[in-house]
Amino acid sequence: MKATLYFATSEYALFSPFTDRSFPRPDFGRRLTKMNDDKDFHRILFERMAVPRFIVKRNKDSGFAVTGVNDLALRYFDLPKEQVVGRTLSEFMIPEKAAHFGQCFEVCFKKRQSVSVQALPGVPSPVKVYGFYISPIKGEEGEIEFLDIIGQPDVTDQSILQRERDDAISLVTSIFEVSEVPITVTDHNGRIIRVNESFVRIFGWDRAELLNAEITGLVTPDEREEMQRRHEEFIRTGLHSSGELKLIRKNGSIANVLFTTATLELSQRRRFQVSTFIDITLRKQMEESLRFAKDQADAANRAKSAFLANMSHELRTPLNAIIGFSEMMAKETFGPLGHGKYKEYMSDVLSSAAHLLEIINEVLDMSKIEAGRIELDETKVDVKELLETVTRMMAARAIGTSLQFETIIREGLPDLYADPRLVRQLLINLFTNAVKFSHAGGRITVTADLLPDGRMQIMISDEGIGIPREKIQQAMEPFGQVSDRHDRTNQQGTGLGLPLAKAMVELHGGLLSIESEEGQGTKVFITFPVTRILARSKKLASRESLS
Repeated sequence: MKATLYFATSEYALFSPFTDRSFPRPDFGRRLTKMNDDKDFHRILFERMAVPRFIVKRNKDSGFAVTGVNDLALRYFDLPKEQVVGRTLSEFMIPEKAAHFGQCFEVCFKKRQSVSVQALPGVPSPVKVYGFYISPIKGEEGEIEFLDIIGQPDVTDQSILQRERDDAISLVTSIFEVSEVPITVTDHNGRIIRVNESFVRIFGWDRAELLNAEITGLVTPDEREEMQRRHEEFIRTGLHSSGELKLIRKNGSIANVLFTTATLELSQRRRFQVSTFIDITLRKQMEESLRFAKDQADAANRAKSAFLANMSHELRTPLNAIIGFSEMMAKETFGPLGHGKYKEYMSDVLSSAAHLLEIINEVLDMSKIEAGRIELDETKVDVKELLETVTRMMAARAIGTSLQFETIIREGLPDLYADPRLVRQLLINLFTNAVKFSHAGGRITVTADLLPDGRMQIMISDEGIGIPREKIQQAMEPFGQVSDRHDRTNQQGTGLGLPLAKAMVELHGGLLSIESEEGQGTKVFITFPVTRILARSKKLASRESLS
């Protein structure tokens, strides 16, 4: 059933409800005398109306199509009648204007009552209008068959202030529509009244499904109550907000989003909330994967440290027994062994067991350092005496290699405030490496001095096989052996000597560095901070003052 359009008329004059202008009475009277029926009267009244007016009908497949248009509306569209009547909005309007009208028409269909909207600012048109009244025309059974759109004249178009306002609104509207960031505008009831294209595209919802829908319906059930509370609070107080929430996409999947909201207050103290949403689902997934990987790595590291500590303790007990009994047999404490080979074998057993115990102790020390379970037992350390002791011990071990040891220690070198056991152990580790990787007849040099800034530096250098520059960092990592030329040394180890020394120096707030080139030997520098240096000897202080 078709709906019939009725228009209010006067016997003498036709007034536009939006202007004080009227058709001249004599002219109107002449027109009345020429009209033979109401149909011609209504047609002329519609076509000659003093404001733009057009009728649209909703098509399920193609949106809204124009079924009737008056003369002023054709001037507003700046098109001939044949390019407007029977065409959908998108066929004769620019995209921004078609989208604007389409959204307003959807709101009218949803509310089933007249709505008033502003014209899209900044869009070129020969006829200026302030806005439009959109009224539903219903059939006998109450269904909406047409929409009647009547323009509101822009009576202040000549005002500079109005034009500037229109330009500002046009700029904001353009930003809203072209922004790649999803944006929604909600009223004080939390219902969506505007939504941009990015929101529709990214989250998959149809624009018609979103308009006039509650924004809380788009979030997961566990966050709806909190979001409703915050929305009411922000509308009331005008505060801004930001945070994370979970939005439901059209396909049912969940999107993690970072949102920001701002309250916008318009005329008559009407408040709206403008919200932006950034999809961070991939970032959250990456964070979760990294967190899971870190937890696994931490668990594996803890398990490794616990295993090494337990293994070291379990192995040291029988090894101490083997070493003790081997020493007794090698010394023939309870009498001769008999055959001379037995004594030779006992020497090999004792040497191997001592080497194995040394490796286990290194592994145990490294596991304790990594677990943060080593505490410094600090006291005064005589660096000169300690260096001389360690040098003599290593020279005794290197008998038969023809290695030469040279010690250069600054006279009056002050003492260190440190853990003597750890300092002694790190020096032994560095000396052991120097001996192990030196050529027969080479020289190992030890120096100790104060730097100009007051720090103490110890250097141990050798003339051995050296380390390639690109592998120095690898040599500083636990188990990071870089030399595959064991035939030169006939010794192997765990690769923990340098890392242990580095860790022990750093426990004292110091620094360990290496200078080396393959085939040119190695220099290892140990630097202790000024805070570890105890008062210098009076003898040295007096000499420096004289100089």
